[in-house]
Amino acid sequence: MSRRLRFDKVEQFLLLALIFLLPLSVSGANVIIVLILISWLFSGSFKAKFGQIRNSKLVIASIIFFSLHMIGLLWTDDLHWGGKIVKKMLDFVLLLPILFTMVKKEYIKYYVSAFLLAMTFSEVFSYLIWFEIIAPFGHATLTNPTPFVFHIIYNPLLAFAIYLLAYETRFNQELSKIRRYLFMFLVLTMSINMFITGGRAGQVAYFVLFMLFIFQCFRSQKVKAFVFSLFVIPMVFFTAYNTSDLFQNRADMAVTNLLSYSDNKNTSVGQRVTYILNSWEIISEHPVLGVGTGDFTTEYTKVNERNDSEVDSLHNPHNMYILVLVQLGLVGLISLLSLFYYQITFSLTASSQFVRDVGLALPLLFLVVMWSESYLLLHHTTVLFVFFSSFLYKKFE
Repeated sequence: MSRRLRFDKVEQFLLLALIFLLPLSVSGANVIIVLILISWLFSGSFKAKFGQIRNSKLVIASIIFFSLHMIGLLWTDDLHWGGKIVKKMLDFVLLLPILFTMVKKEYIKYYVSAFLLAMTFSEVFSYLIWFEIIAPFGHATLTNPTPFVFHIIYNPLLAFAIYLLAYETRFNQELSKIRRYLFMFLVLTMSINMFITGGRAGQVAYFVLFMLFIFQCFRSQKVKAFVFSLFVIPMVFFTAYNTSDLFQNRADMAVTNLLSYSDNKNTSVGQRVTYILNSWEIISEHPVLGVGTGDFTTEYTKVNERNDSEVDSLHNPHNMYILVLVQLGLVGLISLLSLFYYQITFSLTASSQFVRDVGLALPLLFLVVMWSESYLLLHHTTVLFVFFSSFLYKKFE
């Protein structure tokens, strides 16, 4: 067996291990990432690798986005926190280019299967806790059974897994009858699991991806897809609302806190509104280049005190768009949005139906959930974004 072939097999094994461990173990995934980096360095063929990187607009855009965070350190006062932000962004500048040069077309179905297997594993343990068969562990409670990751991470991952399972069930003609029925069953059980756990961003993403899936099922019948969506999606929402106390309470709470913001500033929704309002004052004073990569907290504290806000200062406004605007201004926001622009334009012109469809679902997921959290700074969701981007938006020879 040739040296190159041995490295290929090792690399593919590591990629499968990474996507499987992604929803389950931060430390395990980090060990695999280190091994992937070592394998990449020792496998050689750097000229070919850099050629692939250079020819990908998405990878170049990700490097520019990271570089802006590095450049933003030049006009920041808090270099310590700026360094932490840069460290969180390393997945873009390191992992995406590396994975992009490692992924193989023939392994795509295995990458997707490994992720779905991991999410099935997570779902099983979620139900075991919910039914009180086992005691809560990790991040789980009886009322919010997400043991391996926090619910703000779990539900967006789950929303994407449900979409992928539904897509495979509907469009993968190679599925056996047994696997098709199994996938249909998992779509149902994961959908129920979505509403017995508390991640509202993931729940909103679930409905958005559900609508996308309906339109993909009725490609040439847009009116029919729209009417079908108007019927099915509200039906699913009200079914979940009337059968899940957790979902009902959190939905009611979100509406109440938003409509009565002045009386509910210290609630989850109220705090996010305050973060946006205070952050907008900073943005209006530094619209083009922002305040620098590390100065969000410093500048936010000044505005917070000036406005005598009831909400404490923080490092993160729980909104990716607002954070980037504060730190790097319109230049940073344009750079961020360029990632999704290149994903969407690549998908629209792809020859593969899978890429055209799933390639739209991934950016749509993140464009939605980033309104409630800085998901491209959180390890699990960033790795999800990077890993799926590495093969969805690559032109294979």
